[in-house]
Amino acid sequence: MKTTRSAVMLAVALGASGLALAAVSPEQAARLGKDLNCVGGEVAGNAEGTIPPYTGKYLGEVPGWKHVKFSGDQPVDPYADEKPILVITAANMSQYEAHLTEGQKALLKKYPTSYKMNIYPGHRDFRYPDYVCKRVMSNALNARLVNDGLGIEGLGQVPFPIPQNGMEVLWNHQLPARAWTEEKISDLASVLPNGSIGWGRAHARNLSQANSPTVEPNTADGVQAMSYNTTLKPARDNGVISIAHEPYNFVTSSRQAWSYSPSTRRVRQMPGYGYDQPMIGTNGTMTVDEDRLFNGAPERYTWKLLGKREIYSPANAFRANSAAYKYSDILTPNHPNPEVMRYELRRVWVVEADLKEGFRHVYGKRVLFIDEDTWNAVMADNYDARGQLWKHAMINYYYHPDMSGWQAGSQFFMDLNSGQYTGYGMTNEAKKGPILNEGKYSPDMYTADAARAVGR
Repeated sequence: MKTTRSAVMLAVALGASGLALAAVSPEQAARLGKDLNCVGGEVAGNAEGTIPPYTGKYLGEVPGWKHVKFSGDQPVDPYADEKPILVITAANMSQYEAHLTEGQKALLKKYPTSYKMNIYPGHRDFRYPDYVCKRVMSNALNARLVNDGLGIEGLGQVPFPIPQNGMEVLWNHQLPARAWTEEKISDLASVLPNGSIGWGRAHARNLSQANSPTVEPNTADGVQAMSYNTTLKPARDNGVISIAHEPYNFVTSSRQAWSYSPSTRRVRQMPGYGYDQPMIGTNGTMTVDEDRLFNGAPERYTWKLLGKREIYSPANAFRANSAAYKYSDILTPNHPNPEVMRYELRRVWVVEADLKEGFRHVYGKRVLFIDEDTWNAVMADNYDARGQLWKHAMINYYYHPDMSGWQAGSQFFMDLNSGQYTGYGMTNEAKKGPILNEGKYSPDMYTADAARAVGR
């Protein structure tokens, strides 16, 4: 396993237990925008030249994608003409295993004739707006963990760009720079080993106050994000509405959630919503707290920083989310079609979550791989209560001009035991792609009364 020296020293110094509650020094913070990009990624490439330097030469544009803001047009791949520089298969994986996760190696071994990884040249060409960089600098100097890491104080985007422990890395993933408002219709596919598919569809209208481009977010506001999801498929669940509020501090304010049923025209509160409750329509391949690979309260696990590794990760995944590929092209038996996926060698922070004694969850251990330039978890390896590798998951992120940031595209959750998997958050065949940062939502739309109004 290749780990950067600085990350190893940091992890050793901190040990597996204590949390550093203080912000970094002004001298450390001054590295942002210099040898670190404005959100904390190393500007330099690696010594081998297989990871390029960060350029950040594009802001709010993608070459070749003539995007009209808030139009919902589908992504266009700026790297469509590139060919793989390497193809990893079961036959040659031993040469590259230092750059693979345990889940990736398990997939290569389990499906030696159908699974492979196409590796492309790396690109680090897109950047965030200046207002994001200013907030991240403020966080570097002022943000801190509170309540044993179950809450934070600071501004809402990337609270710990120079992290000191696993909990800080996790909060960067919980609060990256992402869409302020999001509207999309996305599809869910539960793919059985024989190739048959169960379908779901949802209309999402989300509001993340932590990412407002005009109002500086502050954790004192209490709520970081709100979601409003209407089920469209399957037919039996058509019209079901779920609303949720996500706090900055899971001790002082737990996640609030409500559900509206069109059959009864009633709204009920859903206490304890999240954790390992099965995601509807996924045949058990996905839990509620697996959306974006991890979400919600971190209280059930201890979060250990393992350091930083160079891993072949899904990256610049414009093609996997474009309308050029239909679901029939993507959803092959046992795993998504490898020809549609794009992997690059990237530096990722590795965080291990171990289930605490006295707590329950279907996953006894989770390992998250979090991209250094975006703070989004791009892959996860999940283990059962016996410590056996159970599932591998990945997200295809791409840069979106609407918000000048990274959008979570299709997510895939693969059960290594049963051979079934779930494709989640897919928009390839939607009439419109995501519409981001249009700013047409307000907090009063995310209440139990707002859900009740639907049935009147």
